[in-house]
Amino acid sequence: MSLFKRIGIIARLDKPQILDTVKRLMDYLIEEGVSPVLESDLATMMPGMRTPFAPLKELGSHCDLVMVVGGDGSFLGAARAIIDFDIPVIGVNRGTLGFLTDISPNNFEAELGPILRGEYLEEQRFMIEAKIKRQNRPSGEGIALNDLVLHPGKSARMIRFDLFIDDQFVMNQKSDGLIVATPTGSTAYALSAGGPIMLPKLNALVLVPMHPHTLSNRPIVIDADAKIRIVVCESNLTYPSVSCDGQLNITAAPGDEIHISRRQGGIRLIHPKDHDFYDVCRSKLGWQSGYRQ
Repeated sequence: MSLFKRIGIIARLDKPQILDTVKRLMDYLIEEGVSPVLESDLATMMPGMRTPFAPLKELGSHCDLVMVVGGDGSFLGAARAIIDFDIPVIGVNRGTLGFLTDISPNNFEAELGPILRGEYLEEQRFMIEAKIKRQNRPSGEGIALNDLVLHPGKSARMIRFDLFIDDQFVMNQKSDGLIVATPTGSTAYALSAGGPIMLPKLNALVLVPMHPHTLSNRPIVIDADAKIRIVVCESNLTYPSVSCDGQLNITAAPGDEIHISRRQGGIRLIHPKDHDFYDVCRSKLGWQSGYRQ
């Protein structure tokens, strides 16, 4: 008997083989006595199937587990959509790297069987939010599981900004921008920019400068409950952007304040029982795997 009765399915829509995986997954779940619920856009790609469906932002209210078939990008979009529903999520990897989607599409039956019976590891991953204020009035907001990134947008100009942490002035920086990453996002864009890898269970954020003009500007790890404030200097000639997980962009203007903080709630991420973060790093990052005593 499955511990989960209704499972929502979200998937990338740009590859035929992903739809094949979804069909196999649905057949398997039905055999296990589970009712699948498709995300609406996915349902339109599978005509003729009499399966319940719901819009992405409502899917969490129709199921007790969400499965994401795709890569880490698909997982990030799903996480933002279900954060308010307090249901677990698991990923079937049909992408490239797959730090978040760790179920193999070739052998998911063997891996999902124990999970459906309640044999799994569960992690709580927190998210962060950005709120932009223009002349003390809200002008935009967004949330992210991986990172929030201040960047020049389409311009090649550097950005000058003031950084405050818990209302204490830290520095005035001139750079291509700033990455504010969670432990989940420390193995993504922040890693490419020279940031540290953080264990997922840490209650911390890392601030990684992007190509700073002053080479002494280095990544800073801070408490995840700290309040970050970025003031875009009036001298900037361009309108920078704030990117949420690389999927949603909010335009900022010279003089704007960007407030970044930990978002209330989080994501319940499910793994197979033998999940090992260091093994994931060895596999995904090409670390030396030979053990010599």
